[in-house]
Amino acid sequence: MSAAEFLCIFIVLFTIFILGRAEVYIVTVEGEPIISYRGGDNGFEATAVESDEKIDTTSELVTSYARHLEKKHDMLLGLLFERDTYKKLYSYKHLINGFAVHITPDQAEILQRAPGVKSVERDWKVRRLTTHTPEFLGLPTGVWPTGGGFDRAGEDIVIGFVDSGIYPHHPSFGSHHTDPYGPVPKYRGKCEVDPDTKRSFCNGKIIGAQHFAEAAIAARAFNPAVDFASPLDGDGHGSHTAAIAAGNNGIPVRMHGHEFGRASGMAPRARIAVYKALYRLFGGFVADVVAAIDQAVHDGVDILSLSVGPNSPPATTKTTFLNPFDVTLLAAVKAGVFVAQAAGNGGPFPKTLVSYSPWITTVAAAIDDRRYKNHLNLGNGKILAGIGLSPATHGNRTFTLVAANDVLLDSSVMKYSASDCQRPEVLNKNLVEGNILLCGYSFNFVTGTASIKKVSETAKSLGAAGFVLAVENVSPGTKFDPVPVGIPGILITDVTKSMDLVDYYNTSTTRDWTGRVKSFKGTGTIGDGLMPILHKSAPQVALFSARGPNIKDFSFQDADILKPDILAPGSLIWAAWSPNGTDEANFLGEGFALISGTSMAAPHIAGIAALVKQKHPHWSPAAIKSALMTTTTKLDRASRPLQAQQYSETEAMKLVTATPFDYGSGHVNPRAALDPGLIFDAGYEDYLGFLCTTPGIDIHEIRNYTNQPCNYSMGHPYNFNTPSITVAHLVKTQVVTRTVTNVAEEETYSMSARMQPAIAIEVNPPAMTLKPGASRKFTVTLTVRSVTGTYSFGEICMKGSRGHKVNIPVIAQGNWR
Repeated sequence: MSAAEFLCIFIVLFTIFILGRAEVYIVTVEGEPIISYRGGDNGFEATAVESDEKIDTTSELVTSYARHLEKKHDMLLGLLFERDTYKKLYSYKHLINGFAVHITPDQAEILQRAPGVKSVERDWKVRRLTTHTPEFLGLPTGVWPTGGGFDRAGEDIVIGFVDSGIYPHHPSFGSHHTDPYGPVPKYRGKCEVDPDTKRSFCNGKIIGAQHFAEAAIAARAFNPAVDFASPLDGDGHGSHTAAIAAGNNGIPVRMHGHEFGRASGMAPRARIAVYKALYRLFGGFVADVVAAIDQAVHDGVDILSLSVGPNSPPATTKTTFLNPFDVTLLAAVKAGVFVAQAAGNGGPFPKTLVSYSPWITTVAAAIDDRRYKNHLNLGNGKILAGIGLSPATHGNRTFTLVAANDVLLDSSVMKYSASDCQRPEVLNKNLVEGNILLCGYSFNFVTGTASIKKVSETAKSLGAAGFVLAVENVSPGTKFDPVPVGIPGILITDVTKSMDLVDYYNTSTTRDWTGRVKSFKGTGTIGDGLMPILHKSAPQVALFSARGPNIKDFSFQDADILKPDILAPGSLIWAAWSPNGTDEANFLGEGFALISGTSMAAPHIAGIAALVKQKHPHWSPAAIKSALMTTTTKLDRASRPLQAQQYSETEAMKLVTATPFDYGSGHVNPRAALDPGLIFDAGYEDYLGFLCTTPGIDIHEIRNYTNQPCNYSMGHPYNFNTPSITVAHLVKTQVVTRTVTNVAEEETYSMSARMQPAIAIEVNPPAMTLKPGASRKFTVTLTVRSVTGTYSFGEICMKGSRGHKVNIPVIAQGNWR
């Protein structure tokens, strides 16, 4: 081998070694991004927008400055590193000034010390925060008629979804059965072409479709065979969330020959813009998500729906509000984009939120009024309750019960867990046919390696009359959702009821001395579980929904801002699914799925925000958020205070009276949100004031991320003009200020306040009259009466002479010093 050949091989191997150690880093650099650039850099003219103003990305000023920023990113990397030792993945130019790059930790240290570099953060992962609700929310009768009916609800509003993509062929996203969609000049996004069919992902309803995977590819997590290098949804989650917010109206939800109703999005005429940055096996990476958000705002979306949250805190950032993800969303809001984000699924424990910042609308999940229940009738007269979206067993006759472990073809197949009924080939069809097959709900169902869908397929292929899945032991917090199946089937979730079934089966089954069954004598029938039962106790806060209080840093110190902001349906939501979606094993290959999560709650708010935006096109994101929050309900259908699911001492589920840490301002009321009377408005300078007055935040860190000097005129973060008041550390007496703006006719409001006894509350003035468009300040005085070590909750009620009611929650914790 020549010296030259040896040198080439050495260079290749060294490069592979270097890149093998490499990781993705998000880097911010000096200089303003497009959204806040006010001129002065090499003669480039200003591109900055005022608060709540969209970027004109078609102007030559913007495109030339964007090219200038990208060139500077490339020059910096080219000066510091050899060409083949790094890979730039994205240049961020519109909302933040920086880039994502694949480099080694040693190179990251060099970059951190380089002149002009403000921050270098290792990329971190995000995860998905995994229809009847339009009627439950009163949309068809109360909201859609005011916008011209369902066929105009959300017209020309563009909702951007940063999620797992979309299945464009689903009827929820079809455009051929609706009035033709015209162009939306304000939207400039592009449509990728399906690499297999060469067809565009767009159809008028879907107005933009792009995918972002550079960080996933660099991290070697991306597999094009299952993740799809296109906007195609390989997971199901993205199609589901898009359909909840903006799916077509009146789409029949059919599975296994039964129609479960008709599905509709909250804003069925709104346009869908897809920004795929989540993938089926690994979730996603912040570098890809930030690139997707940056592109969405550049393209001109009105609303962003984010059913995504971090797996863990960023490695280098102490403050919850200051990281590339949240700061990108701050710039999006500055550009006039309303952002709805899922609160997270870490409930019911406190401080489990994954959405923190005041510029984001953080959405908690509620259970609505529909429940699916079923029952198993045993031959001894006992009736066992369970869940199962299935038809009943045939006629008035009873059927013999046979347990999977007693109908094995060969005892040597015990290397498989036969009792979970996942493998029909190991069971004796002659013994199962015409009978009810009894199966065990093992840990495999929790991990996803076993599914109820597969149990149903096993029972059907063996000719069973139906199946029963019995839960014999359960981990705390295990959540059981009904699954639609095509044959009679039921899941017995209560362990004591499962024991009743096991006892009856054992006493009625005769065996020989080896334990082999001589005769099956136990009988039973399965009820009809297809019809929902409507409950007046709805809505309730779902057990899994993440809870406050909000935190300002990753030492979990409490913040002076309430989170979550609002409650919306998020449990057992029917919506579109991708046939190749694998997010839920029970819906593999199906066109619809019934799933739960704050992931489902966030797009409800995104869609309703689109309806508010349609009626009030010039409102800021803060005004839309205020309208949603101040018009909520804190009562259930039976006019009782909202309840929250919680764990009891025995780790069983119980109901407790909910607080703002569970539901924020309350459960969304779309009809009232269209006409709130008063709004609490805020802009970019107000968000900066909140950051600057929050104790413990480094002002240099604020400047690094926002390119703005601090303004302390707000005094305290609890004076930020949001429609809630939170004082995490109240000493003696504090006076809090708020400003309201009248968005209706002239009206006089009477002001009242109430609070739990540990804190005294007073609101001034006691009444105020506002002309249309006028703004007025009021003060709230909070005084510690006793220190209890817990938060006290209250409310300010503003009752208008024309019938408007504006309510904001008050939360404070008293301290001696």
